[in-house]
Amino acid sequence: MSYSGRTRDPRPPNRRSSASRLSYPSVVVASPALLRSAPSVHVDENDRQAKSEETKQIVNLNNKFVKFIDKVRDLEQKNKVLETRLKILLEQETYKANINDIVAELTNNLKQQVDGLTQDQKRLEVELNCSQDQVERNRNKYEDELQKKTEVENEFVLAKKEVDDNYLNKLGLEVQLEELMSKLDFLRRGYDEEIKELQSQIHNTTVVLPANNGRALDMEEVVQEVKAQYQEVAERGREEAEQWHKKKMDDMTQKAGKHEQELRELRKEIADIQRLIQRLTLEMESLKNQKGNLEAAIDDAEQRGQEARDEAKAHIRELEEALSRAKQDMASQLRDYQALMNLKLALDIEIATYRKLLEGEEMRIADQGVRGYQRSPFDRLDVQGQQPPGTASEELTKVTPPTGSVAKLTPRKSIVIKTIETKDGRVLSEKSHISGE
Repeated sequence: MSYSGRTRDPRPPNRRSSASRLSYPSVVVASPALLRSAPSVHVDENDRQAKSEETKQIVNLNNKFVKFIDKVRDLEQKNKVLETRLKILLEQETYKANINDIVAELTNNLKQQVDGLTQDQKRLEVELNCSQDQVERNRNKYEDELQKKTEVENEFVLAKKEVDDNYLNKLGLEVQLEELMSKLDFLRRGYDEEIKELQSQIHNTTVVLPANNGRALDMEEVVQEVKAQYQEVAERGREEAEQWHKKKMDDMTQKAGKHEQELRELRKEIADIQRLIQRLTLEMESLKNQKGNLEAAIDDAEQRGQEARDEAKAHIRELEEALSRAKQDMASQLRDYQALMNLKLALDIEIATYRKLLEGEEMRIADQGVRGYQRSPFDRLDVQGQQPPGTASEELTKVTPPTGSVAKLTPRKSIVIKTIETKDGRVLSEKSHISGE
């Protein structure tokens, strides 16, 4: 965007200000002696009135001219102030903010932190999965060991039941053995009584044998033989009972020893299983604690990541707001600068107009001064006091033209062309070109 303003500067280069180069008409007041020696001059009343009006106009113009000079000075001071402000604004505009670089650097740092937290989260998730797998394996192992323990306990209960049954059988066999022994003793006593009865019958019985029986019956031998048979049967029964009892006792002893050995082994296995269960329980507690710590670490990492993201977003929003405010301030300063430039242009135009008017007035006064001696417009100016019109004390004045005013009041016009290039609210360049007409 380019903005160009054209103003006409009536001042030629290297000229003094209007106030310094302004020359007022010199007024020569005649003395009373000169008036007395001067011939009487007849003054027309109409000329006097015209001169009086012209004098009033000149006085008014002089007052206006003084006011114009003061106003020009004020405008020049304002122009200097505006130029100073413009220079300050231009110096401020040369600064280029690097907010985008700061935001980009902060964004990169936050992205790196987020990436690091994401990697830590993935690593912790992998460790958590491994820990969960280990916990699952330990749980399965614990369940297997618990099942084995249950089976061993069941086997132990069955073995104990079998041992109890065997013990009861042993007690029953002992009772049967006692009954058999008592029965055997009873039979032995019965056999002994029968033998004694038979012996007594044999002793008390008189056997009459026929004469023709040449061979006598030997009952003693029969009794001894029967007794030997009974004893042999009793001994054989006793031996068989003792052997059977001994065999049963040996079998039961072997079974009891075997069951006792199995019971000791089962107790040992149960103790080992209990120790394993305790160890696995401790490991499970440790893994649970580790899992809780990992979950807490993951939650903490997620919370820190979320806080970092929220803080980064808040910082980015603050930077965006600061950037927006900076842009708004820059736009406001640019608008102020353009308004000041417009005001400066208007003031330059107004100053040029006033200077043109002043130079026109100077040229008119110079044209009047070139004519030579004329009647002074101050017809009734009295040095001592005001005299009535038509008296001899009337004063004559001579208008003296300003020295060198004819050569210096030659009109000369200058054109000042200013070109200002702006882009996005920034002043890129400013050029001034003066051309004379």
